[in-house]
Amino acid sequence: MTDQVLKNKNAVVTGASRGLGLAIAQAYVSAGANVVVCGRDQKTLAEAVRQIESVAKRGQSVLAVQADVAQEADAERLIRETLSVFGAVDILVNNAGVYGPLGAIEDVDWESWVEAIQINLMGSVYLCRQVVPFMKKQQRGKIVQISGGGATNPLARITAYAASKAAVIRFMESLALELAEFNIDVNAIAPGALNTRMLQEVLAAGPEKVGADFYKKSLQQEESGGAPLEKGAALAVYLASSQSDGLTGRLLSAVWDPWPFSAEQVEALKKSDVFTLRRIVPKDRGLEW
Repeated sequence: MTDQVLKNKNAVVTGASRGLGLAIAQAYVSAGANVVVCGRDQKTLAEAVRQIESVAKRGQSVLAVQADVAQEADAERLIRETLSVFGAVDILVNNAGVYGPLGAIEDVDWESWVEAIQINLMGSVYLCRQVVPFMKKQQRGKIVQISGGGATNPLARITAYAASKAAVIRFMESLALELAEFNIDVNAIAPGALNTRMLQEVLAAGPEKVGADFYKKSLQQEESGGAPLEKGAALAVYLASSQSDGLTGRLLSAVWDPWPFSAEQVEALKKSDVFTLRRIVPKDRGLEW
């Protein structure tokens, strides 16, 4: 992709204090965008802004808003402050997310389980509700949802995360249909197994809570270095740029899928269910039931 593909665009990136959210915000600024970053911890957010501003060019703006996206009032305030400074929101990246409590469903703290759903699912919905009216008026927009392994695979003992991520993908697919006539593209990213704070939570929990197999895989992931943050960030740039116009309602793997797509491939995707979540029936597996 060419440099400055997001020049003069205004983006909001949630959960941008660290990890993938920070990498996406830096990549957006490098691509020419003005960026609003949000997080719950002011100190961590301030350090993130310093890192993001280090790649900004003259005339670019980086704004930090301390906010908890699980709170509807905070989501409203985040977008209101963005509009007051930038005047428009062209790109929304719903990255904020947590694993939630780890362990058997009957043992985990119930309030923490519900909170994970609130952050991962409702946080995304709240922000979409805030930006969609403005994107409709603009007749354009890009919404990028960060997904994870929980969307496509069941995760025993990590049920809040898995349930919320699967729900987010169905919300993304449904919203993509709803907004297609307004030239608003809505897509999701599976960034791969990242060596971030969430991996450390799994390792700290131990095999007793997350299961022996998942714990072993997590140890192997830590040793291998995991998927590069840059892969997910690069896909986030592509999905926010005009180069992906018309591509919508898809869950794309940053590591495994053959993006960027040609115009012919985008047209073919519009007529298929490739890169979507669908039910598997017997004939799909060669069974004559």
